[in-house]
Amino acid sequence: MKRLFALIAVFGMLFFMASTAVVAQDEAAATEPATEQVDEATDQVDLTADTEEEAAATAEEGKSLHSQLKTKFIEGDPTFMSFVLIALILGLAFAIERVLYLNLATSNTKKLLASIEEALENGGVEAAKDVCRNTRGPVASIFYQGLDRFDHGIDVVEKTVISYGGVQAGLLEKGLSWLALFIALAPMLGFMGTVIGMIGAFDAIEVAGDISPSLVAGGIKVALITTVTGLVVAIILQIFYNYCVAKIDSIINNMEDASISLLDLLVKHNMKK
Repeated sequence: MKRLFALIAVFGMLFFMASTAVVAQDEAAATEPATEQVDEATDQVDLTADTEEEAAATAEEGKSLHSQLKTKFIEGDPTFMSFVLIALILGLAFAIERVLYLNLATSNTKKLLASIEEALENGGVEAAKDVCRNTRGPVASIFYQGLDRFDHGIDVVEKTVISYGGVQAGLLEKGLSWLALFIALAPMLGFMGTVIGMIGAFDAIEVAGDISPSLVAGGIKVALITTVTGLVVAIILQIFYNYCVAKIDSIINNMEDASISLLDLLVKHNMKK
């Protein structure tokens, strides 16, 4: 009997343990979908947050340069910023006009001299004048003036070339004085905006009777923005100015060298006659 009760007790314990394991497996199986749903919901929330952050970052980076410049223009007091902007526009207009003119005035003097020499040998002075007439640039214009006075002698040709070379040099330098004016004017306007901004800051301090960062921040910000804008404009125009000056010096040197070569050709042609 005791053995029977013991066997029954053992079987009862085993059945209880088996039932408990089955229930635990069922609960685990029921919990897994819920856990997966929670994880999916969490992933969706994280994905939405990441998307919003990326959108905000893209919007911040996507601000165009035009929008940023417009904001700074308004913050820097449109009154003085407008004058600086006008100086930039007019200065760039003169600079671009000079750059185009000087590039069109640049010519291959060696090729022109070779064509004139060939024309002098084959068709005389009139053929050489036709070559100059059909060639663009100040060097060809100087050559034409010299060839046009060939009948008056080499001395007259030399004086004509020198005189007309000075005229062409003046045409090359036309407009540079205005460009230099805007280069000097832009930072001066910026500094004037600086002074006005500082005066406004001190007026705010005087009215409030106290010094606080919020009172002077606006005036100082205006002062700094106008100063930086004026300096940037002056730097841009100065680059164009130096380019034009270097280009003019190069053209004038070619004119002088080519004029000497032309006189040598005319002397040689005169001796062959």
